[in-house]
Amino acid sequence: MFLENPVNHTEQFGWIEVICGSMFSGKTEELIRRLKRAQFAKQRVEIFKPEMDTRYDDEEVVSHNDNRIRSTPVPVSSNILLLANDVDVVGIDEAQFFDNEIVSVCNELANRGVRVIVAGLDMDFKGNPFGPMPALMATAEYVTKVHAVCTRTGNLANYSYRKNLNDDLVLLGENEEYEPLSRAAFYRAMHEERQKLVSEKANTNTETNSESLD
Repeated sequence: MFLENPVNHTEQFGWIEVICGSMFSGKTEELIRRLKRAQFAKQRVEIFKPEMDTRYDDEEVVSHNDNRIRSTPVPVSSNILLLANDVDVVGIDEAQFFDNEIVSVCNELANRGVRVIVAGLDMDFKGNPFGPMPALMATAEYVTKVHAVCTRTGNLANYSYRKNLNDDLVLLGENEEYEPLSRAAFYRAMHEERQKLVSEKANTNTETNSESLD
């Protein structure tokens, strides 16, 4: 668990908190909760998100439960250092979409004495570590992994399964495109997907061979 009040008050360094998990696990909800608590305590707070994330709002960070907080969209992570002046707390949502420089940006802010709270997907739709998130988790003082509920088994879910065959790494979407799955359900879904592709390829080859004989 993270500490909001350091024990050693003479130390002038901040820290990094990472909130990670799958789609629909409450990452943004937890990010907003921590940031609003800081605002209530009269701390100076700035929130940033990737410029590309316009699913709910162009500027606000919005959770699936429609909890909102004002933010500044930025195209690259280096902009955060330029804009985060005279602040106590910096919040960053959807960190997996940022470039790898986000790691050094967060550490630079923490070294300045800023509390940095980062939220993002720890794995992509294939179950692989996503972008800069592994490095952020490794350098953070505090890591909170939150879980969704598997739509197929009811167990804890930590995978974001993509329901369509789009193979792009970045595909913004909600429950029409993604569903949270447990390890077992994700493994079965990926296996069924591979079997379907093999079957379709075999059928295509058979049809091609038949046309050649004709």
